[in-house]
Amino acid sequence: MPVQHENTKQIKSRQRVAQHGEVFTNPREVNAMLDLVRDESFRLDSRFLEPACGDGNFLIEILRRKLSIIENIKSQTEWEFKSLIAVGACYGIELLEDNAEACRERLYAEVREQMGKKNCTQGYEESLRYMLKKNIVCGDALTYRTANGKPITFCEWTPIAGSMQFARRDFQFDFLVNQTHQYSLFDEQGEAQSFDEPVRSFPPMHYTQLYKYED
Repeated sequence: MPVQHENTKQIKSRQRVAQHGEVFTNPREVNAMLDLVRDESFRLDSRFLEPACGDGNFLIEILRRKLSIIENIKSQTEWEFKSLIAVGACYGIELLEDNAEACRERLYAEVREQMGKKNCTQGYEESLRYMLKKNIVCGDALTYRTANGKPITFCEWTPIAGSMQFARRDFQFDFLVNQTHQYSLFDEQGEAQSFDEPVRSFPPMHYTQLYKYED
């Protein structure tokens, strides 16, 4: 069964609510909203972006739904590869670093719990953590900037058919600030929009080697 790390408290402190407007959504409401897009939430490569992800209440449920699709796969390498497709489709922006880190850890723990007691292939764990680091960003979705003041950039992880590789392209999120007219980061099919050229493109990499990409 999936690991349960539900945040049953809607606030951590009154001070955080006053300073940051931090209020967490309960799992019941999360799942009710996800059921409105049920088919997409159960599609492995359907991309979701939570612009105020907190410690991951929405993203953890999305990931659980995606991982349920591959729970009966027997091949270890195939399961690992497809689990990274699921993780790579989950994006979050969070203003507070402690929440962003907690979100990454929750998603990581969910994948490892689903994997069970099997030893993962060498490089898989490092690639999983790297992907989470790139996809869960500490920043402000209203200013499109990271905590360091840099433009928020997301990686598009595209699995290459017939291989165990991903192609990576980086897209900048500050489309409104720069007036690039890129109205959506991804289209309804989960494909990156072509209004803007990627900031950077990278050669394909085996799923166990993703952490070797240059930042």
